[in-house]
Amino acid sequence: MHVFFSGIGGSGIGPLALVAHQAGFTVSGSDKQHNNYIGYLTQHGVTDIYVGQTYDQIAAIHAKQPIDWFVYTSALPIEQPDAPELRFCRDQGIRTSKRDEFINLILTEKQLKLVAIAGTHGKTTTTAMAVWLFKQLGVPISYALGAKLSFGDMGQFDTQSEYFVYEADEFDRNFLAFQPYLSIITGIDWDHPDIYPTRDAYNTAFREFLQQSEQAVLWQADFTRLGLSETGGQLILSEKDWRIDQSLHLPGHVNRLDAWQVAHAVHQISGLPIEQLLEHLNRFPGVSRRFEQIVPNLYSDYAHTPPKIEGALQLAHEVAGDHVVVVYEGLHNTRQHFIKEQLVHLFDAVKQLYIVPSYLAREDPSLQVLSPQDLRGLLSPEAQKHTEPAQLDETLVANIRKHLDNDDLVLGFSAGGGGSLDEWLRKHFKA
Repeated sequence: MHVFFSGIGGSGIGPLALVAHQAGFTVSGSDKQHNNYIGYLTQHGVTDIYVGQTYDQIAAIHAKQPIDWFVYTSALPIEQPDAPELRFCRDQGIRTSKRDEFINLILTEKQLKLVAIAGTHGKTTTTAMAVWLFKQLGVPISYALGAKLSFGDMGQFDTQSEYFVYEADEFDRNFLAFQPYLSIITGIDWDHPDIYPTRDAYNTAFREFLQQSEQAVLWQADFTRLGLSETGGQLILSEKDWRIDQSLHLPGHVNRLDAWQVAHAVHQISGLPIEQLLEHLNRFPGVSRRFEQIVPNLYSDYAHTPPKIEGALQLAHEVAGDHVVVVYEGLHNTRQHFIKEQLVHLFDAVKQLYIVPSYLAREDPSLQVLSPQDLRGLLSPEAQKHTEPAQLDETLVANIRKHLDNDDLVLGFSAGGGGSLDEWLRKHFKA
């Protein structure tokens, strides 16, 4: 089967394309621009990738080898309902779907049990921890993960595996396509107001997801928030359990919470002692774009919701005390409007804050694009004293170098992807 992945350079589609390649499918794909993920896929054997997404280009690919299935990122029909590639496939009667339908095919054909990690924040780190733990235990595992790992590929299909570990995203209601063998809920807040206009709509989706899950591991606060009733398949953990910080020595309280959930989830599957699982998790090496060090004292982090930003800042202060400098690139202008009130005091405790233009994608055109100056004006008077609007230019390079020379910890909050702060930092600051 020839599967064409549109948006193959994205963190959701790219790993799935790698899984499909390893599972024996013929894989090709396209993206709007070249980026590091495409380079990664090419190095791992997925070489039939095209930059540009035109009608004529996909027609030529189809003429060379007929496309059986067109898999696209959720953003495609939202940003461009009449996208040329999508239009061509409809004209030709080619099967089209989002990634969830194709994942379900793999689960069914390969007889894999889905271990799904869902939640408003912490999904990628928790998924990576689960993959790490299975690997440390010597358990064959298949998975797809939206970040690069030091201990494996972003996506992997193992013919000997019984489980498929997957980061199940709630955006566009994607996670409701699955019926997991076991789910981990990392924490529920409220996000994606373009999909879930109210907090109750968001919570309802998670209630549906849990109803579809054979087993689940979740926090007491979320269990209460959703108004759930106990079932035999749910393991409810207390986020205030004193053993979490005593048993785990990973930097960052949010990381210790994630690891605690993973240990209990894998215990449910394997029956191995929790203490043994925690020992392995204490050696977890981290994941790219999650408090990832680019050069000494310069870090990049994907955190983009206020609770996740708070968690990353807690980790930064745990490492550097009062010497924390932040470069903030908001992920989506729409989200900045949504989180206005939560931004007010978010950066009160940092030493210096630079705000650069937000990373624009899947935007509501009716909303004013908030400039760095606009975002600064939303902050508390205390935060505004140490905040500067900035651009990705030589002035910012010089300021970051000055902070690094003064032994400050500089933390960039970035969307990642082509043209983002993350790519800019890696270009100008190389180990």
